[in-house]
Amino acid sequence: MASEVAEEWAQGTFKLNPNDEDIHTANERRLKELIGETAGKLHTGRSRNDQVVTDLRLWMRQNCSMLSALLCELIRTMVDRAEAERDVLFPGYTHLQRAQPIRWSHWILSHAVALTRDSERLLEVRKRINVLPLGSGAIAGNPLGVDRELLRAELDFGAITLNSMDATSERDFVAEFLFWASLCMTHLSRMAEDLILYGTKEFSFVQLSDAYSTGSSLMPQKKNPDSLELIRSKAGRVFGRCAGLLMTLKGLPSTYNKDLQEDKEAVFEVSDTMSAVLQVATGVISTLQIHRENMGRALSPDMLATDLAYYLVRKGMPFRQAHEASGKAVFMAETKGVALNQLSLQELQTISPLFSGDVSHVWDYGHSVEQYEALGGTARSSVDWQIGQLRALLRAQQTESPPHASPK
Repeated sequence: MASEVAEEWAQGTFKLNPNDEDIHTANERRLKELIGETAGKLHTGRSRNDQVVTDLRLWMRQNCSMLSALLCELIRTMVDRAEAERDVLFPGYTHLQRAQPIRWSHWILSHAVALTRDSERLLEVRKRINVLPLGSGAIAGNPLGVDRELLRAELDFGAITLNSMDATSERDFVAEFLFWASLCMTHLSRMAEDLILYGTKEFSFVQLSDAYSTGSSLMPQKKNPDSLELIRSKAGRVFGRCAGLLMTLKGLPSTYNKDLQEDKEAVFEVSDTMSAVLQVATGVISTLQIHRENMGRALSPDMLATDLAYYLVRKGMPFRQAHEASGKAVFMAETKGVALNQLSLQELQTISPLFSGDVSHVWDYGHSVEQYEALGGTARSSVDWQIGQLRALLRAQQTESPPHASPK
């Protein structure tokens, strides 16, 4: 008969009574209509305090599995794209200034790696969500010999809570989930900001699909990156929910207080936000168009100044001296009003006699990126290694986190 009540909720046919105090009394009243007075035993030794937090953990456990799958799909989409476009070079930036040539894939993977940490963190949070508080009663526990280990097995929890007072009032798992979402949104917002910049006319590196952008209501030439701007804006809402819950928790006395009902609104809103944002981000990445010619044109010889220093290092000069010599070459080029690679060998030799004819190899952008072969760098071999590592992590996480079935 309990399954019949559950089916009524699932089908939307459950009829609430004005006298129902809450969902617990509503369920008990409906079960009593179906089986009689025996339904009155349903609440024996239980409290709304331990039932509510059990229900929340059940819901969050299942929801974390859904969010984990969406996050992994986004990471997989990014890795696929990085693998397909490994040979595209473009400027890497620090302080929003052109720094060094890198692979476009290296940029994609930089954000994918951050999201992989979020994926790992979510699995860790879910482990702490998957702890059973049922059987804790209102505060003191259960006096009627309830088998909490049996309840744990039946509801497929990983462990049981250790202290009944703590079990009904702690919301660490909610705070952790909201923090996870805040940090994940930080990473997504930063990626969105990069893509917004790269999509401007000043950069013209990428172009959003029409499905993820809108036109201006006044200026017909404009194509606004609304999807990315909304991802960026949603970060603030998620941060606010996390801070709000912590402010609620910090002043509560021991055990359950009604203030804790605020956790549901925060969790539900943030879960909905994360689900939408992860799906939109996946759509943006999978449909993004890149302008590799513009990326190539944005590379300039001055970005190879560090390579010029490395050239001298390979000739035996200490790096600090090589850095200084390269700086002198940059200054000489600026003074003469020419590009760095247009300095003659004779001019370079006035800075250091270590310069010779093979310095011409420095001015090749492909050669530049290929020198960064150390693991984690932007050379082709290193990018391939990163792709392999991320694919292995995704496989491991998929094995570690099968979708959580509904409790028995």
